[in-house]
This record gives sequence, C-alpha cells and structure tokens, in this order.
Amino acid sequence: MRRGGPFLALAAAETLSLSGTRLSTIAIPWLVLSTTGSPVLTGLTAMMEMLPYVAAKALSGPLIDRVGPTRIAVVCDTASVAVVGLVPLLDLFGLLDMPLLLPVVFAMGVLRGPSDAAKQAMVPEIATLAAMPLERVTGVVGAIERLASTAGAAGAGALIGLIGSGQALVVNAVTFAAAALIVGVGIPGPTRGAPEARPGGMSSYFSDLRAGWRFLRGDVVLVSIATMVATTNLLDQAYHAVLLPVWTQRSGHGPELLGAMFSAFTGASIAGAAIAAAIGERMPRLMVYTVAFLLTGFPRFLVVALDAPLALIFITLAVAGFASGFLNPILSAVIFERIPKPLTGRVTAMNAALCFVLIPFGGLVGGALISMIGLAAALSLTGFAYFAATLFPLALKSFRGFDKAITQS
Repeated sequence: MRRGGPFLALAAAETLSLSGTRLSTIAIPWLVLSTTGSPVLTGLTAMMEMLPYVAAKALSGPLIDRVGPTRIAVVCDTASVAVVGLVPLLDLFGLLDMPLLLPVVFAMGVLRGPSDAAKQAMVPEIATLAAMPLERVTGVVGAIERLASTAGAAGAGALIGLIGSGQALVVNAVTFAAAALIVGVGIPGPTRGAPEARPGGMSSYFSDLRAGWRFLRGDVVLVSIATMVATTNLLDQAYHAVLLPVWTQRSGHGPELLGAMFSAFTGASIAGAAIAAAIGERMPRLMVYTVAFLLTGFPRFLVVALDAPLALIFITLAVAGFASGFLNPILSAVIFERIPKPLTGRVTAMNAALCFVLIPFGGLVGGALISMIGLAAALSLTGFAYFAATLFPLALKSFRGFDKAITQS
C-alpha cells in the first residue's frame, strides 16, 4: 500500500460519514420542530442522541487501544446503517412519532461516539505513515470535515424540502455504509503494538480507563482545553439545534435557508483549515487560537439576535467560519503532542468526550431560554457566554504551555 493510502482512505471515510451526519443534524431537528412545533422537544431529541454519544465515546478508549481503531470504526459504522435506516422506514409506513424516534436517536449516539473516537485515534499513526507534521494532517482533516459539513448542509436543505426530513436520512445510512467499507479496505490495523487482553476482564478494562483519566487530569493544558471547548460546544449546540432553526422558522423561511447558513459557515471554514494545514506548524498557536475564537463566537449570535439583513448574517457567518477553520488543527495538534502513544485511544476518547459532555444539554438550554426570555434575548445571552468562555483560559498562567510543542513516546 502506498504511504499516503491510509491518509486518503481516512479522508474519504470522514467526508462521507460527516456529510451524512450533517444531514441528520438538520433533518432530525427540523422533523421534530415541523411535526410538534416545540423548541423544548426539539432540544430533548438532540439530547437523546448526544448524551449516549458522549458516554459511549468516553468509555470506548480502552477498547480502541486493545482492539484497534479500524475495527471499532467499521463495526460501529456498519451497525449505524441499520439504525439510521429505521427512521425513513418508519416514516414510510407512517409510524414515526416521538416515542419511536427517541430510542432510534439514542442508538445513533451510542454507535457514533466510538466510531468518531476511533477515527480520531487513527490520526497520529496515519501522520507517521504519511511522514507529515501533525498540524498538516489535522489541518487537512479539518478542511475535509468542513467540506463534508458544507456539502451535507447544502444538500440537506434541498433534500429535506424535496422528499421530507424522514426520507432524507436514507442518504445518511448510505454514507455510513460507504465509510465502513473504505475504512475496512483502505486503513490497516495499527502498526504500534496494541495492549494484549489481560486476565481480569472488566477489572483490566477499568484499570486502562483509570490510567487514561489520571494522565488527562494531570495535564493542565488538556484540562483547560476540555473545559473551554465543552462550554463553547454547549452554546454551539443550543445555536445549531434550536436557536437558529427556530429563528429560521419564525422568520418565515424554510430548511433551505437553514442549510445555506450552515454552508456559509462551514464553507468559509474550509479556507481557514486549508491555510492551517499549509502553515500550521509555523503559526503562533496561542495568538491564533484567541483571535479565531473571538471571531467565531459572539458575532454570529449577535447578528441573528438583531434580525440583521440576510446579507450581513451571511457575511458574519463566513468570517466566523473562516476563523473557526484554524481552531481544530491547532487544538488537535496540541492534544496529540501531549499524549503518550500507548494511551492515545484512551486519552483522546476521554478528552473528546469531556469536550462533548455538555452538548446533550445544549438543545434543552436553547429551548428553555426561548421559553423563558424569548428568542432574541436567548441569542444575546448565549453569545455573551461564548465570549466569556473563550477568554477564561487566558487568565491561567499554566495555559501558556499551549504554545510549547511536546513529543510523547
């Protein structure tokens, strides 16, 4: 196999699975909102997927280190085909209602968490195989993620308008199937020695889990990153899952506009991620991180809260998206550099789970804020909270270690 083969396979698999996932993140909230009219139920549905997603992601680390990330990704993506396919099947026979939808989205989260963690754990090994700096690999992967999200969002709006929210998820099932095939064929098992299964069963599993947790909690930079990202992810989830869909519907627009707004953000972020991939190893990490987060957060909440003209909203989303493209390549490189190789699966899975731990409640927070203080005030409050969360880590002297590259063995 060519040296860059596994990298290309990972890129293709991520493009497919993330395109499908972006479609579902628009289709499912729109389905609930259009059938129930309830922002709270919309937020509850988002929570029912994200809560098991976070838990499964956190607990999957020892299995990834033992079994290998390739196997975990293939098994979970294959199972996701059947689970996601239930939604259009139930919708076709007129059986899709909240009591049936909630268990399905719960199962979607259980499967997607380990799959995403496994793909992330592949990155250091693939960077080694491809002889590329981590910033370049994470930057290219970030650009691909945003390209997939852009295509998924743009296609989702049109597809939902054409065939309905439920039937649109057929495409999501197909993308999972293709991703499983590509990973299984194109990415070899890890060349590093995975830990052998040891006597003790569950006790060994929990020992591995504790080892990952001890390392993570002892690294101040990783803890600071997880805390900040968890908070901003909560606010982003409220924005994407409830606040923006409700604003779109109340403004008299349809899912096409919602998809176009997501595309404006993620499309511009492709350029930012591409630049980060090209020059990431030479960028001053802390300064780029700070500026990018300030541009990515508060402004996009504000323009929607003020009911600004659509042209201004799209410009703001494009600027925010461009800035966001620099974030994941930098954050991912910092995280991978600080983790010893034998702990990669455990610590990356646990760190990612901590970053996602508040996302399940983002939809509920968004729905509750709209019910209590109104849409405009909810948008303003979440925007100010995003601004505060971005600046908080800068008050910690220990966070200056963010700029120091560390190579773990």
